[in-house]
This record gives sequence, structure tokens and C-alpha cells, in this order.
Amino acid sequence: MPNSISAPLSGDAGAAWRTALPSRLEAGDNVLATLQVDLDAQLRFAQGAVVLTERTLQAVSPDGRWQDWPLTRDLVLRLVDHAGVGTLELADAHRRLALWRFTLAQGPAAAQLIAAFERQLSRRAGTFTAEDEADLAAEAAEAEEFGAKGGAKATSTWVLLRLARFARPYQGRLLTGFLLTLASTAATLVPPYLTIPLMDRVLIPFQNGQPIDTSLVLLLLGGLLASALLAWGLSWARTYLLALVSERIGADLRTTTYEHLLTLSLDYFGNKRTGDLLARIGSETDRINVFLSLHALDFATDVLMMAMTSVILFSINPWLALVTLLPLPIIGWLIHAVRERLRTGFEKIDRVWSEVTNVLADTIPGIRVVKAFAQEAREAQRFKDANRHNLEVNDKLNRTWSVFTPTVTLLTEIGLLVVWAFGIWQISRNEITVGVLTAFIAYIGRFYSRLDSMSRIVSVTQKAAAGAKRIFDILDHVSNVPDPVQPVALPSVQGRIEMRGLTFRYGNRSVIRGLDLDIRPGEMIGLVGHSGSGKSTLVNLICRFYDVSDGSIRVDGTDIRRFAVSDYRRHIGLVLQEPFLFFGTIAENIAYGRPDATREQIVAAARAAHAHEFILRLPHGYDSLVGERGQGLSGGERQRISIARALLIDPRILILDEATSSVDTETEGEIQKALDNLVQGRTTIAIAHRLSTLRKADRLVVMDRGRVVEVGPHDELMEKQGAYWRLYEAQARNVDTEPQVARTPEAHLARQTGEV
Repeated sequence: MPNSISAPLSGDAGAAWRTALPSRLEAGDNVLATLQVDLDAQLRFAQGAVVLTERTLQAVSPDGRWQDWPLTRDLVLRLVDHAGVGTLELADAHRRLALWRFTLAQGPAAAQLIAAFERQLSRRAGTFTAEDEADLAAEAAEAEEFGAKGGAKATSTWVLLRLARFARPYQGRLLTGFLLTLASTAATLVPPYLTIPLMDRVLIPFQNGQPIDTSLVLLLLGGLLASALLAWGLSWARTYLLALVSERIGADLRTTTYEHLLTLSLDYFGNKRTGDLLARIGSETDRINVFLSLHALDFATDVLMMAMTSVILFSINPWLALVTLLPLPIIGWLIHAVRERLRTGFEKIDRVWSEVTNVLADTIPGIRVVKAFAQEAREAQRFKDANRHNLEVNDKLNRTWSVFTPTVTLLTEIGLLVVWAFGIWQISRNEITVGVLTAFIAYIGRFYSRLDSMSRIVSVTQKAAAGAKRIFDILDHVSNVPDPVQPVALPSVQGRIEMRGLTFRYGNRSVIRGLDLDIRPGEMIGLVGHSGSGKSTLVNLICRFYDVSDGSIRVDGTDIRRFAVSDYRRHIGLVLQEPFLFFGTIAENIAYGRPDATREQIVAAARAAHAHEFILRLPHGYDSLVGERGQGLSGGERQRISIARALLIDPRILILDEATSSVDTETEGEIQKALDNLVQGRTTIAIAHRLSTLRKADRLVVMDRGRVVEVGPHDELMEKQGAYWRLYEAQARNVDTEPQVARTPEAHLARQTGEV
């Protein structure tokens, strides 16, 4: 393969990169794939590149500095799409080595780079098989999908029309509001029309020496007062009614978005940050709500006012009306010209603002870690940098807006001046009266004020459109774990699990490959293997957090994809390495899976989980607040509450994911007693690095690179001296530091189980 470059950078940066690359290649080395990196760490546009060769991964930064990493087995390249920005991360087994960001226009090249990276690692390790060839098709499809994201159509104001589905339940109130708007607008147009007889039949004749007709004056002034009161009453009624409707539309939008978010599979949340989702459901829906309750109503009023005013003006004097409307095409062209800049600007502001909220969402829940490592100044600087970037983006947009608004005002003032000049000329020729000109000026003032108001609504509309797009990005996302059209009923579960030809791809990587495994009802299985071997992924597939790419998982003989997701998961108990507790009381957290549980049932579950004693020592017992994420409790206490939570739902299938890995030996003993109660009579799958957790497992399943390599009891696997034996010996060398005890597997197991 020649030393060709598949995706050169554009411009001078691309030329410099292509010029420098050949000198960095060793003899016989060839370029396999490239990626143009067009954003820096602060998400500012800058030119760089990532280059994959047969031997290395190389990168050039915007300032021209090169780095390279030899291709080794422990290198991992990850691709993430977040908030319109692609992120490419390079890491090894210990740390992150590099991070690059780019716009989604570079998405296809990024996906192809990772596909080539994985393929080359497999080739260098001698493990590139026919199955890998099948993966390449999936990787190519993902590259096309990623590219489709990058090439998606820009936000259009028409996206706001999609909110009509939320307005449909209130269409009767909306129709009433429209009629009130029409009536109130008509009422506000009456006073200028009454100025014509007031000027021509009262004031001007009086200046010419004629007496004032008192009855006519009272009639006209009464008409002015009545129209003003009528306009006020109608305006109050329509504002109140439409505000109520808009609040309900906003509430429905928030509820629907949140409910849909809860239905999405875990892979969606893996690519999103908490602060971004909070901003979408919170601030974006608020922005849309304000637009609907205030600005959309004003816009409708403005349109009606301008249309009705135009009709009145043409009915009074067509030529003067034409002169009045002269600036309108120019203002319309300005609005069209600035709308695109505002749209892109507000989208960028939304993305940057989500970075500000992300800093808060990261720091506040992790405040203990921040203070423990004395990183307050660093986190404050992170927030300051994000806030400064937000300020810069807003300043850039404000420069456009600051020119646009005064320009519209200037054009309306010029239009008013033209009307005065043309009106005076027509009066001099006796074509119109002073009263007509006065009425025209009054109407023109209202016409241009509404035109100016409409021009200001442009920014608000674009903000609402950008927010609506971010909301519909959530609503349009379809879960990768859908409910079946006709779900199979699941009244009870025996607990038999069968896996046949199980294959799963996460992104563009095959994590599970051709896995076959049978688990008998009531059997305890221990999953062991190196990090990255696929243990947690297998558990996630059994829980149906993800769906398999190929093959099937059957529970009691039925494919789990035929069950309703919520019905199936009610039979699964999950105890995680880091138990998550919600803000609330201990009783509420234990009863999370069964909110209708009685206090007696909650206490019984806590007793079985060996949590009852420490709960009673708390100030308010079961009614004690646990604090945010359970920060008021120790790790072992949180874990026992998590076990009690699983016990209360009485699951037939139990998943233990490193349930004792982060606690001390004494606490592990307490948790182990609780787990012994928990696993009784249940099909149990336990993941553990501490082999003591698996001492009672019926069988151990050893995984490596997504495959099952060994299955059997501990003693049998130790006799084989295969993968499990090597894993056990490696752990024994790391843990066993007592020279007075013989370093044998039996002695090591005895120490772990408390027999020595």
C-alpha cells in the first residue's frame, strides 16, 4: 500500500501535515486511515489530524506538535457523539493518553479510523478471524449513521410546528384565545379611526371659527373610552387563557420528554452527560414555555394588527398606504438574512451552556472528592473557563443582534418620515384632509411598532426552535431495547437461562462473540476473567439493558425479547458494586422496587440483609434520611440496604456485580452473610475479582475477550491449570504477602474464606 493520505486537511494546515508525515514514517510503514480534527480542547475551530499507520497511531496538534503511540494490545480507541461534538479518546489499561474533538462532519472518517484501528490490532495480535470480517460491515454501517448525524439538516423554525401535538388537547381553548385576540386587536384599531371626525369635524372647524358640537365630541370621546376598555378586557382574557394553555403545554412537554427518556436503553445515556439532559428538560422546556405564553401570542397579535391595519389604510387612501408599506420588503429581507446567523448562534450557545451545567453536574455530586483532593481552585477554574467561553459565544451573537435591531428601528423611522412628507404633499393638493393624515400617522405608529416587535421576536423564535430541536432529539430517539408488539405473559419465572450463539457489538467493537452457556434453575454461577473480558456486558444482556446483536437469551425456554421489558425485569434482583440510593428515607430506598410494601415487609428484608441493627442505631431508624446518593451512610451500609432492596422484590434471578469489592474484610463478612440469605433458591450470577465471593458458586465461568474459555467447579478448574488457574495464581501473588503461610492455592483460599 502506498504512503497515501485518505483524508487530507484543507488549506495550509492540510498541506503542512501532508508534507511532514512522510518523514515520520518508518521504512515499509503505510498510512491506513486519517481523521481531520477541527476543534481544540476549548471547542474552538482549529486544524489538527490523527493518523493510523500499520505500526503506530500519530497525531498532530493545531500548533504543529506531533505525538505517536506504538500499536499495542492494551490500546483502546473510543468514539463518543455528545451535543453535536465528536470525541475520540485514546487510552491504555491504566489511563487516558489523548483526547481529540471534532465536528460531526468528520464523523464517518472517525468511525472508519476506529474500524481500521481495531482491525490492525487484531492482525498484529494474530487474532483476526472470519468473524472480524463480519464486524467490518457493522462498522461501515455505523460510520454511515455517524455521518448522517453530522450531515443532518440544520434546525429550522418549522420545528416549532411539531409542538402542535402537545397543543391538540387544548384546541378549544386555543380557538377561544384566537377569537379573543382577533377581537382585542380590532378594538385597538378603533381609536385612530375616530380621530378622523374628531380632527375634521370638531378641531379644525373650531380653529376656523365654528362652534364645537358638544354631542359629537361626547360621542367620539365615549367611543374612544369604550374601545379602550373593551380592548383592555379582551386583552386580559386572551392573555390569561393562553398563558394557562401554554403552561399546560410546557408541563406536558416536560412530562412526555422525561417519560420517554426513562424508556431509552442504557447506551443512550452512555453518550450523554447529566448536565446536558438536565438543561434540555429544564431550561429548554422553560424557554419554549415562555415563547408560547408570551412571544407567540405577541407574534399572532402583531400579524393580525398589521393585516387589519393594512386593510384600513388601503380603504382610507391606497396611495398613502403603498408609501407606508415601502420599508416592509427591506425589513423582511433583513430578518431573513439575520435568521440563519441567529439560529446557528443559539445552537452554539445551547451547546456551550450545557458545558457550564455539566461542570456543575460533575462537581456538586462529587464535592467530597473535590474537597478530599483540595481541587476547589481547579474546579472553580473549570467553571470560569466554561463560563468565559459561554460569554464569548454570546458576545459574538450580540454583535449581530446589536446591528440588526437598530437597523429595523431606523427603517421604521425613515418610513414614518416618508409618510409625513407624502401626506403633506397630498394635503397641499387637497387629496386628503388633516384628519386622514392624523389617522394615518396613528395607524403607522402602531404598524411600525408591531413591525419592530416582530423583528425582535426573531431571536426569541430561534431560541425556541433550537430548544425544540434539542427536545425532539430525545423524543425522536427510539430505544434499542423495544417492547414486543404482542408480549408473552410472564406470571412466574423458574430461573433457567440458556444462551445460544450470543454475539454483541458495542459501537464498532465486538464485545461478546459466539457465547453458549446454560444455567440451571437455582444454580449459582460465578463469572471471572480479566477486565474487559465481557463479564459485565453479559450481565447487562441478561438484564436486557442491551439487546444481543446475534443469537438469543432464553429464560425458561422463551426468548427474553418476547417479554415486556418491565415485566421481565421485575423478576431480576440487581446488587451493584456501587449501590445507588435516592434522596429519602431508608424505608423508601428499601421499598423502591415495591413501593406498596408494608413496614413489616421492609423490616423483614432489612433483617435478612443484616441491616436492621445499624438502621435502629440511626436517629430516626427507618425514617432516617440517607442524604444525596446515600452519602450519610458508609459503603457497607449502603450495600446492605441495596441487598435488602433486592430481597424485598423476591427475584427469581439474582445478579451480583462486584457486590463486595469496595469494602473492608469485616464489612465483607457482614455483606456475605446477607448475600447467603439472598441467593437461597434463586438463579444467581455473580461477578467478582475477590474469589472469596464465589466460594459457594456451583460453577465458575471463565471469560476472555467475549468468549467462555472454561466452565466448572473451582477444584476442577485448578487441576486443569488453564485460564482460571493463571488468573487465580496472579491474584494470589498480588494478595498473598504473608511469608509465614505457604503460597498454595489451597492456603490462599483458606485465608480468603476465614479458615486460617
